[in-house]
Amino acid sequence: MNRRIALLMAAVIIAGLGTTLVFLYVKSADDRAIEAQAPVSVLVAKLPIAAGTRVRDAANAGSFEAKEFPAGAVTPGALSSVDALADAVAVSPILVGQQILGAMFSTAGTPSAGSSLALQPGQMAVSVEFAVPQQRVAGFVVPGSDVVVFVSGAIGGAPDATRVLIPRASVLAAGPTTLTPPKDPAMANVEPLPKALITLALNQTDAERLIFASTRSTLYLGLLNGASQVAPDAGVTARDLFA
Repeated sequence: MNRRIALLMAAVIIAGLGTTLVFLYVKSADDRAIEAQAPVSVLVAKLPIAAGTRVRDAANAGSFEAKEFPAGAVTPGALSSVDALADAVAVSPILVGQQILGAMFSTAGTPSAGSSLALQPGQMAVSVEFAVPQQRVAGFVVPGSDVVVFVSGAIGGAPDATRVLIPRASVLAAGPTTLTPPKDPAMANVEPLPKALITLALNQTDAERLIFASTRSTLYLGLLNGASQVAPDAGVTARDLFA
């Protein structure tokens, strides 16, 4: 009899524990759901923002507005303020309604005095024409792009080959369109340049190599992202093509 009562009491206790655990799990899930729905204020684009636009200028033009989203709908990296990015520029076009992310802007370079080209210390701007669309990735190369420069042809006594000439370079301009518009409109380039004319930020050695190769062979650009891996090697010749 005592054993039966003990077993009954143990069953009641176990059932109670199970009920408590289920209640705690459901409450935790409800809390998470409520937290995900809690409103969070983030900035969105009120007006279209062109690539190369300075954050300060976009803010002054009323291009940003604060909106509330459920926490679960906020994109990672979304900003509630752009005060810390006042001198940064948009690296690509931003569409109306997009949440504003820190990754949309770059402070990698600042315009040189009297110029709208953003150069790092030790760099210079060099322009080369890539007349055929496939030489410039069918027009997808724009200011702010990172590119690899390939050289194809025979130079000096070397056989015909295609090799990496410059592993990575930043595009400052495509035709007259620059990454960072000049503060003074009078400094803007109004010359009717073709978009096939690409301006790169290079050190002296790479600038010399690019200019030399551009007069003696054919150049091609490859479009890179942060995960792209490029390294100079022996390249490809007719002998290697089907190896």
